[in-house]
Amino acid sequence: MVISDENNAVQIRPTNVQGMGEMGGRKFEAEIRPNRRALRVINQNLGANKRGLQSDCQILNLRANGYCDKNAQVQTHRPITRKYAAQMAVSRQQFPEEAKKPKTSSANEFSVWEDIPLMDVAKDQPVPMSLEQSELEVNERNQMKEVEMEDIFEETIMNIDDGDAKNPLAVVDYVDDLYTFYKKMESSSCVSPGYMVQQFDINERMRAILIDWLIEVHHKFDLRDETLFLTVNLIDRFLAKQSVVRKKLQLVGLVALLLACKYEEVSVPVVDDLVFISDKAYTRIEVLEMEKLILNTLQFNMSVPTAYVFMRRFLKAAQYDKKLELLSFFLIELCLVEYDMLKYPPSLLAATAIYTAQSTLYGIGQWSKTCEWHTGYSEDELQECSRLIVGFHQNAATGKLTGVHRKYNTSKFGYAARCEPAHFIVQTTATTQ
Repeated sequence: MVISDENNAVQIRPTNVQGMGEMGGRKFEAEIRPNRRALRVINQNLGANKRGLQSDCQILNLRANGYCDKNAQVQTHRPITRKYAAQMAVSRQQFPEEAKKPKTSSANEFSVWEDIPLMDVAKDQPVPMSLEQSELEVNERNQMKEVEMEDIFEETIMNIDDGDAKNPLAVVDYVDDLYTFYKKMESSSCVSPGYMVQQFDINERMRAILIDWLIEVHHKFDLRDETLFLTVNLIDRFLAKQSVVRKKLQLVGLVALLLACKYEEVSVPVVDDLVFISDKAYTRIEVLEMEKLILNTLQFNMSVPTAYVFMRRFLKAAQYDKKLELLSFFLIELCLVEYDMLKYPPSLLAATAIYTAQSTLYGIGQWSKTCEWHTGYSEDELQECSRLIVGFHQNAATGKLTGVHRKYNTSKFGYAARCEPAHFIVQTTATTQ
């Protein structure tokens, strides 16, 4: 019998097998015919065109490079069933030489697969779907990493009340609602910036002299900060509704200080002390009468949000240190003396004082997202007011109204008045305009 294909011919002489006749041989020959066709196909692929093996080559190369499942198998032979095993046993008995002959086709197959690099295969064949998906996944992962890195460097809004979670006096559960209410009500504490027009005997300069003197009195009595801010607020609100003669203006200031002490302080100065510091310009009866007049004019409305209320919250948002705190209060007390600053609401004054202090100490770019969130003001909204505050800082030690500068030029207030003003804010604003 001769088994042949287009390229090779191998002559094999059959041996006599007991129990096998001509019909049995034909039957066996017919049953092993599929194996002949499989060998013919493999030899044709190896001789004529190697591309028929490239898909299998890719799988093996991908498996070697970690892209394919290690358990995946390339099926190059007929599956071994019971019927096929019996046929192979009979074939070995009838053709022992063929059974012992090594199968070069399989060796050649694997040698060819190993010789073809993955890059050559990729040039001739499109990239498998599994590889395309892996490349897409890699790109998506890289994009996700880039987004995550952007999120890391992106500034976040801090929870400034975490440290006071166990402090019942901090009222962490209600503090945001409180300051939302203060923002709504601060308009009631403001006065018209042109109220001085209706005063026939006093002017803006006299008001500035009075407040500058009261700042020194407040410092001598060692009173609380909120007392000073409420005192100035009571003076402006009263003068906006009541005309006052020049010689009674100092009495208005003293009584406003007395009322603020009664509202804010634990230990209140007595009336005789106020008469004494006025160099006995007024009597006790005059003080009490002015007290009744101010309360009736203001309808006993003493609970108003001043700039001090916002200063404390905004400083916390700015993660302040002692130096920033003292400089911020120095700048905002300079604003108390100036009549022109009445056109700004207390929250804006507080935010601008802190922003200007940050710029003075650390340069520009200190206004964080946390500050913007809690104050409600962006950096651009603070520029105009900040330019005015820098001007006050530049002139704080000049002229006759130097009470604030002298107060903050002491060791108790960290010599905050000695800080160099932020001239670049004025220069930048002037250049922009």
